[in-house]
Amino acid sequence: MSEELENIEVLIIGSGPAGYTAAIYAARADLNPVVIQGLQPGGQLTTTTEVDNYPGYPNGVDGTKMMEDFKAQAERFDTDTRWGMVTKVDFSERPFKVEIDGTKNVMAETVIISTGATAKWLGIPDEERLNGFGVSACAVCDGFFYKGQEVVVVGAGDTAAEEATYLAKLCTKVTMLVRRDEMRASKAMQKRVFNTDNITVLFNHETKSINGEKGVESVTAFNNQTQEETVIPATGFFVAIGHKPNTDIFKGQLEMDDNGYLIVEPGTSKTQIPGVFAAGDVADHVYRQAVTSAGTGCMAALDAERFLAAQE
Repeated sequence: MSEELENIEVLIIGSGPAGYTAAIYAARADLNPVVIQGLQPGGQLTTTTEVDNYPGYPNGVDGTKMMEDFKAQAERFDTDTRWGMVTKVDFSERPFKVEIDGTKNVMAETVIISTGATAKWLGIPDEERLNGFGVSACAVCDGFFYKGQEVVVVGAGDTAAEEATYLAKLCTKVTMLVRRDEMRASKAMQKRVFNTDNITVLFNHETKSINGEKGVESVTAFNNQTQEETVIPATGFFVAIGHKPNTDIFKGQLEMDDNGYLIVEPGTSKTQIPGVFAAGDVADHVYRQAVTSAGTGCMAALDAERFLAAQE
């Protein structure tokens, strides 16, 4: 006789702003949501020290504290939050079969995917050592803290160009380190960079070290053609070499773009499989903000609620 599997009305995979907001809405609709927190409970925000741009926190808030607030609010409405990692999904028929931690299976009537995206890093030791102390992967989140200072941006694509021009409005000088002899950014974005007086682009340059004990003080870059080293004074170091959406376990089951972001029906959180929804950075490579993630988490819960109501 086969074991009776637990049946969950709304299973939320991931626990950042999107996942917890979806939980708040689903719980208030009496859908008994279960949140599987994943490897990094609270998501990317827990790697940020100060969040200053989320409405409702007039004095700013620590990223981890903010996610604890989101979690507490979801649990106030009886959200079931669980430690664990979703290791396999089967979306071929409803209810959907979901494997947790490689051992336990549950059945889900609807699934909201909010597994987020992970910033790509250079992989040098100083980056980890000074992360949150001058090293960042988001200029829109952290740029304000470097007003009137000098910063370095690493990257050659549209994201790097956008971050550099954004920072140039706040900082006295922005130095871009581009590994090759040209930028990958679109012509329009390159034009913006080259037309901004306080941006300097160093082609054929890579990061050797980020210097400073308690915060960033300078960056040592080396020219990969001449092997010469340059020390650039800077208090901020922004890595803008892209993000990787956490969607590997959904490959072959859900539609994705070339970079692995889940594709949803425009204006909704609906994937191509009825009953499976996506919210937050996992389906958004444009805005990637806590507030937009929370917004799509709300949409996903409402979409799931309407879907379930239509099944009755």
